[in-house]
Amino acid sequence: MEDLDKIKKVAEEMAREAGEYAIKHIDKVAQVSHKGGYNNLVTDVDKKCESVIINRINKEFPSHSILAEESGDHASKSSVKWFVDPLDGTTNYAHAFPVFCTSIGVAFDSIVKVGIVYDPSRDELFAAEDGKGAFLNGKRISVSGIKTVNDSLMATGFAYDLKGKVANIDAFKVMLENAQAVRRAGSAAIDLCYVACGRFDGFWELGLNPWDTAAGQLIVKESGGVVTTIENGPFDVYKKDILATNGKIHEQILRLMK
Repeated sequence: MEDLDKIKKVAEEMAREAGEYAIKHIDKVAQVSHKGGYNNLVTDVDKKCESVIINRINKEFPSHSILAEESGDHASKSSVKWFVDPLDGTTNYAHAFPVFCTSIGVAFDSIVKVGIVYDPSRDELFAAEDGKGAFLNGKRISVSGIKTVNDSLMATGFAYDLKGKVANIDAFKVMLENAQAVRRAGSAAIDLCYVACGRFDGFWELGLNPWDTAAGQLIVKESGGVVTTIENGPFDVYKKDILATNGKIHEQILRLMK
């Protein structure tokens, strides 16, 4: 197997570099454009950060495949694939709302083995390696001990396509009526990391992409949490919906979602 320690080290360095670039340029966004809808934004900073990350991967691991949000699939015959979201929370970033991050997951034969999420606004680096636990700035983290949905702080997000089931309105209403509170901050990767470190007790969302969840779902699992689809199916990064919790309220949420 490839050197996981080297992969994790490079992923951490790239995430920090991209995040620091984003913070430096948050008040200097030169271009904001739309992709596929009025509410789906991309900035010049997204593209710059992604280019830097891809160039580094190609230099360090030239045989690896890459799936990146802005530039798509850089396929190869390698069983190793990088999932790159250079700026998760672009709409927040475009408005200088400080909830955004860089998310990098690395999979071997479709199983994510390394997950890195860097939030530059708070200088928080979340990291996980399969079987070795999850960490925030080098300190081990774990999910919360909340045992009931009524006592839980939940998080969700809304897809750019607001039609049909993807709208998430029905599930949002159910959770508003049953949880202590529901937050919608605008970055799936950060929401997953907050479940991992106990700030949120659960998170669900519909209409996601592999680069949104690859890193965060591993961080949740390695912190002791549970990750499935919202219908309790096995989760993988190509699934469009996700439910991640501390494990103690997972079955309760599944019942409510029905």
